[in-house]
Amino acid sequence: MTPVADETPLPDTGQESAIPAAQVPAPPAARPGLDRTGPFVLGDKVQLADVKNRLHTITLREGGEFHTHRGVLRHTDLIGARDGVVVHDSHGNAFQALRPLYSDYMLSMPRGAAIIYPKDSAQILMWGDIFPGARVLEAGVGSGGLTTALLRAVGEHGSVHSIERREEFAEVARENVDTFFGGTPETWTLSVGDFQEVAASMADEGESADRVVLDMLAPWECVDAAAGVLVSGGVYLAYVATVTQLSRTAEALRDHGEFTEPSAWESFVRPWHLEGLAVRPEHRMNAHTGFLLTARRTAHGTQALRRTRRPAPGSQDEAELNHPDNEGFGGSTGEWSSQDIGERGVAPRKIKRALRDIRQGRDR
Repeated sequence: MTPVADETPLPDTGQESAIPAAQVPAPPAARPGLDRTGPFVLGDKVQLADVKNRLHTITLREGGEFHTHRGVLRHTDLIGARDGVVVHDSHGNAFQALRPLYSDYMLSMPRGAAIIYPKDSAQILMWGDIFPGARVLEAGVGSGGLTTALLRAVGEHGSVHSIERREEFAEVARENVDTFFGGTPETWTLSVGDFQEVAASMADEGESADRVVLDMLAPWECVDAAAGVLVSGGVYLAYVATVTQLSRTAEALRDHGEFTEPSAWESFVRPWHLEGLAVRPEHRMNAHTGFLLTARRTAHGTQALRRTRRPAPGSQDEAELNHPDNEGFGGSTGEWSSQDIGERGVAPRKIKRALRDIRQGRDR
């Protein structure tokens, strides 16, 4: 199909323009900020890629300079330029300049706790059905990576209420979210405390949520609290690292009785090498990071229909379920700690380093 030329009119100078209509640049977005389009302005983050695709992210400042061992690139060469231009430093080295995407920001953000990676964030937004205007209750904020995705998805008319048990993680998340949005979004509330207590308080005050998203050690402990705050038809979504966590959460949802049959999966991403005729899978891939589990809230007071299935021999045998070797499967009641799933503690110095990197990064 032949491309249609851009018929944007040129200014009337009294002379016939020699610029083809197809080369006229598209106008910038009418609204700056989250549109993240238009010419570069002071305060923008810009990702520079050299000919070897080495990436550097800078923040545009008045009189700023980007130094490498090969030359100096002045920020004034980028201010006012269009997204995607090629600029040259003082020694003629070329750089492609683009605004970083959300995935770039998420993978490079300083962190205390581990983040939910882009492949899982995308699955959460889709299968959690995070829509513009949704009221999302999130627990286990970590470093704020998923929180940023949720805030973008709910838009200006939705809301995200994030709950984090650890004050130091909440501080890192707050700094990362503020850096991405250029300030704290009005649609975001961050609470330090336990999910069960906050959700129960919301339910007592008549507040509700369309979606509950949990990234925590024991999401099965939050099933009752989530049921109390979720609207009828709302989505419960949990992100867990191990099979035992997955099994225990699924059985807790079934035992509650007012959630539909849980669905669980994991996703793998395999990048490909593209070079002429050398088209093949990359030697490394993003394999298991975690499991996602979803279930729908039934109408309040309505028992969910149980799926009819053939019993697997031994899967519901009480002796097997209660055997110490099977702790965690089938909804057992033992207490869990982070060591049970191999989760390592985060040293205070790592939190301090993450906060320092976030704050310094705003001025680089």
